[in-house]
Amino acid sequence: MSLKGFQKSIVRAPQQFKAKFNIGEHTKDPVYLDAERRFQELEKETKKLHDESKKYFDAINGMLNHQIGFSKAMTELYKPISGRASDPSSYTIEGNPEGIRACEEYEAIVRDLQESLVPELEMIDTRVISPAQQLLEVIKVIRKVAVKRDHKKLDYDRHKNSLKKLQDKKDKSLKDEKALYKAENDVEQATQDYNYYNDLLKDELPKLFALEAEFIRPLFQSFYYMQLNVFYTLHERMQGINIGYFDLNLDIEEAFENKRGDVKERAEELSIVHFKATGGRKPGSKLTPKDKLAQEGKSGYASRQRDPDVVENPPPPYSATAGSSFTAAAKSKPAPPPPKPKPARFSAPVETVTALYDYEAQAHGDLSFSAGDVIEITQRTDNQNEWWSGRVDGREGQFPGKHDRLSLLTTSLLICVPSKLRPAELALCYSYIISLFLTRQCHHWLLGVSECHCTT
Repeated sequence: MSLKGFQKSIVRAPQQFKAKFNIGEHTKDPVYLDAERRFQELEKETKKLHDESKKYFDAINGMLNHQIGFSKAMTELYKPISGRASDPSSYTIEGNPEGIRACEEYEAIVRDLQESLVPELEMIDTRVISPAQQLLEVIKVIRKVAVKRDHKKLDYDRHKNSLKKLQDKKDKSLKDEKALYKAENDVEQATQDYNYYNDLLKDELPKLFALEAEFIRPLFQSFYYMQLNVFYTLHERMQGINIGYFDLNLDIEEAFENKRGDVKERAEELSIVHFKATGGRKPGSKLTPKDKLAQEGKSGYASRQRDPDVVENPPPPYSATAGSSFTAAAKSKPAPPPPKPKPARFSAPVETVTALYDYEAQAHGDLSFSAGDVIEITQRTDNQNEWWSGRVDGREGQFPGKHDRLSLLTTSLLICVPSKLRPAELALCYSYIISLFLTRQCHHWLLGVSECHCTT
């Protein structure tokens, strides 16, 4: 858009806004409005005819080219070769000769069909697509004239409204008289321009509509018969295909099943079809290590099954640490406080031992640990010469209790006693603890009295 045209568009903007929302007085010509409606229909139909005919032309050519490419691809599938890539003379064809021959015959038929359809497709291009394109060029010029007529109508209404405002003004000054004179000249010029383009379109558009019957409708009819010839040629050539590799008298699904045979069953017998990856990282559990430890603690533990032929290795010694129970309790994250338990019930004791040396598992089911690891006892006996069951870092297994005269395990007992108890209840707690001390043969006991919340 030129600078002059941009300035005119700014001047016309207020009047264009009023016309869009039907504000104020506007010039209307019913004859031109009817011609404009018919012209829009003609423009729409011509564009649709041009686009659809061009799509049809490209689709027929694309379909035939696709069929040729499809036959070439099938030929390559039927031609597995063996030999050295650096020596083409060593290639050995190990494919399906009958299938290759059928693909070559089909490609020849499609190429012949493509040559037969060339005149029909050229006729569509010359008798439908090109005339429609020429008509679109004519319509584009007429559309520019119609847009110019609309602009002149806006100028005519704008100047007429300005003149009316000045004429309705009662007390006119010298400046108003000059503006009135200028407005009268503008209205006269705008009227001439508007009437010229408006009358031109009203006279010429009916002539274009008369030519439409002689131009557009024959194009539609020609396009219809050209499509009919294309489909007839395609049907006749495809119906007359005589390739011995295919039995065209059978149903398409039945013919497919006959040709396929037992290839599906043989393919499923291949080991590579049922290949499963054994390596890699398995999907991990969503449970945290603490949740896993709590979940594993709920399950029972089987007694140790020892092979009589295996000689037990001497277990390593352990050291007693009085604060092991408090350390393990401090590291664990406290759970949300449940309802306050009854004072008469106590939580089950948790026994732990601390390893003095490293120990590697000697048999399946043994528990390996390092020096300083705190082992939670899950199952034990009163005989320290036997093997006990325990858990450390989420791993469970069995470990030795004692060797010769040296006590290998220093046992710590952590008993959680509810706080804020009455004297009678607290005395009952200590009586229970003393009874445990007298019945258990441990080298060291650690009693922890603290505020805790127990669910049992």
